[in-house]
Amino acid sequence: MKKEKNYVGIFNDTFPPIMDGVAVCVNNYAHWLNKGDWQSCVVTPDMPKHKDEADFTIYRYPSIPLFVRKPYRIGLPDLNPMMIKDISVLPYDIIHSHCPFTSGLLALRIAKARKVPLVTTFHSKFRDNFEQMIPSKKIVDLLVRQVITYFDAADEVWIPQASVEETLREYGYKGKVEVVENGVDVVDMQVNVWQYKQESRRNLNLQPHDFVLLFVGQHILEKNLRFLIESLSLLPEVKFKMYFIGTGYAEKELHALVKELHLDEKVTFLGQVLDRPLLKQYYAAADLFLFPSLYDNAPLVVREAASMGTPSLLLKESTCAGIVTDNVNGFLASSSTIAYAERIRQLQAEKLLVERVGLASVNSICRSWENILEEVKDRYASLIKRYERYN
Repeated sequence: MKKEKNYVGIFNDTFPPIMDGVAVCVNNYAHWLNKGDWQSCVVTPDMPKHKDEADFTIYRYPSIPLFVRKPYRIGLPDLNPMMIKDISVLPYDIIHSHCPFTSGLLALRIAKARKVPLVTTFHSKFRDNFEQMIPSKKIVDLLVRQVITYFDAADEVWIPQASVEETLREYGYKGKVEVVENGVDVVDMQVNVWQYKQESRRNLNLQPHDFVLLFVGQHILEKNLRFLIESLSLLPEVKFKMYFIGTGYAEKELHALVKELHLDEKVTFLGQVLDRPLLKQYYAAADLFLFPSLYDNAPLVVREAASMGTPSLLLKESTCAGIVTDNVNGFLASSSTIAYAERIRQLQAEKLLVERVGLASVNSICRSWENILEEVKDRYASLIKRYERYN
């Protein structure tokens, strides 16, 4: 007898209330899969004092803090054998892992035992993470090889945009990859973006003439945030309001740098904004989204800003610049603080260009998660059929 719904297990090391891009991605996968003829669950580390409220089942296993990368945690699933037993007998048709570490290894173990296909998505530049925490190149190389061994064991490997393939190849992966884009959950195709931008500025007590700059993401040095702040310090004559949203291990260092460079009156740190409608207003109220990261592969925040008509200023050399054409649906600058600051100065003086490029970015960069998940379900169904045919 054919089951009423296909069942997907989604495994990842992060999940709300941690609000990095992969956690947001996993949350939207699970939410939209449950809206139709599929069913899903999420398997992820626990978060002390957090109560889950979702329209799908979440299984959490024991974890301990990763002190060098707050608020992240190291999962220890085998400390709860009863939970492992429970999730091992779920009626999986396919398993999708978004991380090659504890959750991914658990996903691989269950997929092999249950004889169902495993999809894994390559989201992050893991070598950069390892190098930040581990001084030994030999150990870093070993860890990268282990990550690639994990991807080799998957039945299908996905990347969120085409430019990410270069990084995966540099790490040593030689298999086939499929491009499956990320979506955005702040987009509303029925909203007049220009009108909403004006309303958001009023709601946030911003004036029409204010030049508003925004960064959303982890406050970690890998994202080139010292570079960003130092670039802003080269604009003493430019009147702007810069908002940083997020949290991370480098918060105190970044606060101190802003004070040292006398940017206190221009730069505001808002901390983590878990209220998605409020975050949407900040995206909409900004003139420019500043994201000079060379670390990120395919950041959701660039797409989220674009969905609100706010173009990003990226570095030409970055992987995430792969979806942007300069002066068409975003802006690019060279990797020097002088060049980055000069581009901000230029764009502050070209308001009509910024508005035109921002509105163009809505249609060229953004797809809703609902739309993305229709494609994902088709890909899942195809892989399930192929797997059944050859196994």
